[in-house]
Amino acid sequence: MSNILIVAEHLEGKLNAATAKTVSAAAALSPAAIDIVVLAADPAAVAAQAAQIAGVRKVLAVAHPANAHAIAQVLAPQVAALAKGYSHVFAPSTTFGKDLLPCVAALLGVNQISDLMAVEGSYAFKRPIYAGNAIITVEAPADQIVVASVRTASWPEAAQGGSATIEAANVEAALPSHTRYLGLAAGASDRPDLQSAKRVVSGGRGVGSSENFQIIYKLADNLGAAVGASRAAVDAGYVPSDLQVGQTGKIIAPELYVAVGISGAIQHLTGIKDAGTIVAINKDGDAPIFEIADIGLVGDLFAVLPELEAALG
Repeated sequence: MSNILIVAEHLEGKLNAATAKTVSAAAALSPAAIDIVVLAADPAAVAAQAAQIAGVRKVLAVAHPANAHAIAQVLAPQVAALAKGYSHVFAPSTTFGKDLLPCVAALLGVNQISDLMAVEGSYAFKRPIYAGNAIITVEAPADQIVVASVRTASWPEAAQGGSATIEAANVEAALPSHTRYLGLAAGASDRPDLQSAKRVVSGGRGVGSSENFQIIYKLADNLGAAVGASRAAVDAGYVPSDLQVGQTGKIIAPELYVAVGISGAIQHLTGIKDAGTIVAINKDGDAPIFEIADIGLVGDLFAVLPELEAALG
């Protein structure tokens, strides 16, 4: 049977919800064991959170000063060394996982499977291609370690209430010195994180300008939601690229997604198709976004949004 190692994603002592979603994907294989590895300068707090995820057998806590920051070239040799005791290595298909897993796969000499969205067997998986327009089944060699990123939008968070054991792990691996951490440039925001938020409000080119985008921020604040944007809005300079939702941005699956002034290009629809309820506001009644929307409002967004805000109080 399969033994699966999941690489935990965390930041500032907090476990990312994407890790629990990756556990759900691993559980679909009905494995003999699911273990999580936490790599950090001080992994204690994150390891304790990971141990509470149901279905996890144990958490490997790897403490090393070099693990203070998530640098793929530093973490990958350690993950590869630990992977030799497992049949599968999973990580979320987030920026973190997309950066790390190719390095791990290269060190192990295997091909990586990306965006695992369904399990057909221990070595057979479904993943999207052509911007999500088609789904293919891929099969990995049974005699090799499977390295796969998990499309978190396709999986629910695993339940809490677990009581996995936590073990300190020492890893013998040569760490590179040519790659080092210089700094992190990130926009500060009190709003929920876009990739894990339960509610998201996104604006598109129809918003018209960066100044007009304030109406999107205001609605998001009223809903307690994260803010996103279409690629067209990002390319037009209305908002920074870290807010982009879609195939070339962030693939998300919130409970509520409100698309304002977004026509619905295929790359954007790919990034939101797993959302629970999709609300579209657009003056073009023939916009593609309405084909997948659960609720559609045809009208001028600058007239519709004030009415919504008044209704929200």
